[in-house]
Amino acid sequence: MAQQKKNELVTEQRNKKSLHLDQLSIEEIVTLMNEEDQTVALSIQGAIPQISAAIAAISGALIAGGRLFYIGAGTSGRLGILDASECPPTFGVEEDLVNGLIAGGEKAIRESIENAEDDEHAGLLAISEVVRSGDVVVGITASGTARYVIGAIREANRLGLTTVGISCNQDTQLSTLVTYPIEVPVGPEIITGSTRLKAGTAQKMVLNMISSTTMIRMGKVYGNLMVNVQATNHKLRERTVRIIQEATGTDEERARQTVIDAKGDARVAILMEMFSVSQQKALDVLLQVRNHFGDAVKLLQQSQ
Repeated sequence: MAQQKKNELVTEQRNKKSLHLDQLSIEEIVTLMNEEDQTVALSIQGAIPQISAAIAAISGALIAGGRLFYIGAGTSGRLGILDASECPPTFGVEEDLVNGLIAGGEKAIRESIENAEDDEHAGLLAISEVVRSGDVVVGITASGTARYVIGAIREANRLGLTTVGISCNQDTQLSTLVTYPIEVPVGPEIITGSTRLKAGTAQKMVLNMISSTTMIRMGKVYGNLMVNVQATNHKLRERTVRIIQEATGTDEERARQTVIDAKGDARVAILMEMFSVSQQKALDVLLQVRNHFGDAVKLLQQSQ
């Protein structure tokens, strides 16, 4: 497929509903934005089969010992970094399990470096320097054409890695290159070409699905409880106590004491309370099942 030209991309076209945007009142502008944002979830609904297939591959790779790399430019890159950075505190995983790379490097997280997205070789190098066999690379670009991302995906393919592409147009160049294409065509933005709006919202929602579902499959969630949450501040310490109460039915005082006995590990505390086992026994069982909490519960249930 020939590379799409900018004027052919739906995300670069003018939105007929906002042709006179600068003449609208504040309430009219935000109402229009809200109406357009409501279409994003429906656009994602159409891509659920693509998203599900990608998540199956990603979760399988991570369970087998691989890592996940998001790579993008501008807003897309920042969203990947955001999603990656939230996985350790939310799910208690290693800092290097989910990673975000952005065109222009760390400076580009806070400052706009627009020409960085055109450097295909930089994308290639960014991937070649960090990946290993078994990893998965997810390219994120609203247009589906960012050269930095294209270079990264081509290198990941050359290295034999599983690749995923997230774009907000149809039949994109990125989709032709990846193992698992995800296309969420959100239509023209109310500010022409400002893909930090609907396209950015769509990308954030898809990334939420990818990371959250993958972590659920890896046993980092029990029921709908964040049993792997890292209690690094007061709010999270209080949440840990509530999680133990919800999971075990115990009272607050006992939950707080069990957290202390478990040295702050909610998973261990829940297993100790549910099965009347020691901290060391709970840790040993988790180790046996590669820290999959649901499997740890099943194993202890079978042993009783």
